Amino acid sequence: MDIVARVKGILLKPKDEWEKIKAESSTIPQLFTQYVIILAAVPAVASIIGLGLIGHRIPFAGWVRLGLGAALMRGIVSYLFALVAAYVGGYVINALAPSFGSKQNLENAMKLTVYSLTPVWVAGVLNIIPALSVLVFIGSLYSIYILYLGLSAGLMETPKDKVVTYMVVIGVVGFVIMFVLSMILGAIFAMGYGFRVF
Repeated sequence: MDIVARVKGILLKPKDEWEKIKAESSTIPQLFTQYVIILAAVPAVASIIGLGLIGHRIPFAGWVRLGLGAALMRGIVSYLFALVAAYVGGYVINALAPSFGSKQNLENAMKLTVYSLTPVWVAGVLNIIPALSVLVFIGSLYSIYILYLGLSAGLMETPKDKVVTYMVVIGVVGFVIMFVLSMILGAIFAMGYGFRVF
């Protein structure tokens, strides 16, 4: 798999790219080793640089920069959580399939999850400048559109009249998963584990 071509395709011509993806046969380990572990590292590395080397301004507190060890720990943990979120997301899409007249297919459910997260991971490069990390939200919105196109392309063989409902439910469940993972991540660092590394 040419990762650069795939990222370009999914971001610039998603309808065409979904047709290619649908025709491909790729295992879940291939998806993760050739795509996810590389792209999910983008926001993590950018965050390490942004928080550990550049820092950001906090109102009334001034310029704040984490120690490199703390930033590294945050980056590693957020990277692992991104991998878990992608993996769990595929299982959720597959488990929900029968409720929307769709055919269960774990490989295609993983493709939907992984390729729909592409804009979020690519936009994660903005974490280098922590003040711009809010713009990653735009990548999240585009991810929803890409998920819609993937469902419309028939990856889960969803009836046309149920695509939007299926997508909304996936989005809500995905939001809950990300919220729970974020809360766990926040709790880990609130207890100070991320700051005691070096």
